[in-house]
Amino acid sequence: MIEPRWRPAYIGIGSNLDSPAGQVSRGISALATIPKTKLMLQSNRYASAPMGPADQPDYVNAVAALLTQLEPIDLLSELQAIEIAHGRTRDGERWGARILDLDLLAFANVVLAESELTVPHPGIVERNFVLLPWAEIAPYYRVPGVGSISELARSIEPSESPLTKID
Repeated sequence: MIEPRWRPAYIGIGSNLDSPAGQVSRGISALATIPKTKLMLQSNRYASAPMGPADQPDYVNAVAALLTQLEPIDLLSELQAIEIAHGRTRDGERWGARILDLDLLAFANVVLAESELTVPHPGIVERNFVLLPWAEIAPYYRVPGVGSISELARSIEPSESPLTKID
């Protein structure tokens, strides 16, 4: 039997409710429990203003690098199970406050556009709270069809939604 190959996946982690820094840390720890998956690297945590409605608390964000033998949709299912286990509810509000948010940012060199999953994540280029932590752990990773993380991170204006490193 041929063993599935290990492929890199990058996960955006965010929280702005119920001790966000702790939620992000617990979310990262939970990534290490995903079957057929290894947590390889994690960025520092950063505080940032919310992307959506301004009447919500600031976020804490980080990015983690995994190696996985799962398929992208199976990894997404595992991420959503972790969110639910940590108290995440999906009420349909886009960009609202949340206990834990785990986004599959990129998966190897896969390009996928399906109703339940789009990879690479479509919002990568406009999110400094994703690009700056990601650049810490994988600056040379090339997002398929977009460019390297280091190039994308350098293109962000420092005055746009500044980040504060919290660890």
